[in-house]
Amino acid sequence: MAKGTDAQKLEVPSAESIAAAAKEVTKGGMPPVDKWNPPFCGDLDMRIARDGTWFYLGTPIGRAGLVKLFSSIIRKDGDDYFLVTPVEKVGIIVDDAPFVAIDFDVAGDGEDQNLTFETHVGDQFVAGPEHPIRVAYDADGEPSPYVLVRRNLEALIDRKSFYRLVDLGVHRNEWFGVWSGGKFFPIIRSEALEG
Repeated sequence: MAKGTDAQKLEVPSAESIAAAAKEVTKGGMPPVDKWNPPFCGDLDMRIARDGTWFYLGTPIGRAGLVKLFSSIIRKDGDDYFLVTPVEKVGIIVDDAPFVAIDFDVAGDGEDQNLTFETHVGDQFVAGPEHPIRVAYDADGEPSPYVLVRRNLEALIDRKSFYRLVDLGVHRNEWFGVWSGGKFFPIIRSEALEG
């Protein structure tokens, strides 16, 4: 979790007060959380699991509208995640990525192909230069595919969608990957697939 300095010891706001503030700032669309610089108010007992489930005080948040509201005010500074309003900033835990890409649509093919992703909270965007796809591999060679949703916030691409991406893959310059938005995104080196 993010840690504040001793000079910043303030009462940590509740999830309810953060939600009320978020309702106000999201009335005009996606709020510009990256432009706000409120004081750090401490860490909130909130966690986003790898599967995209949000927890508050150890209990899953069952209201999809509330999760969507919180997801609109999340920000990543360095390696830490925060919920941010114009007047407060609270730290939260994110196990992997704050979003999960649960599906995508395909339009066109080859270099003219566009992949329009959708996240579990309803974000939709075309993968491309502003929304790149990347694949990280763990020590055992297991892939974790991601796509940039907004600012520096990524979505973990779910397993079924990743398999669909692989089905669309082509070889280019010693890499196997996919095209979207006029850009080629490498998944794995071609030689690794030959063995």
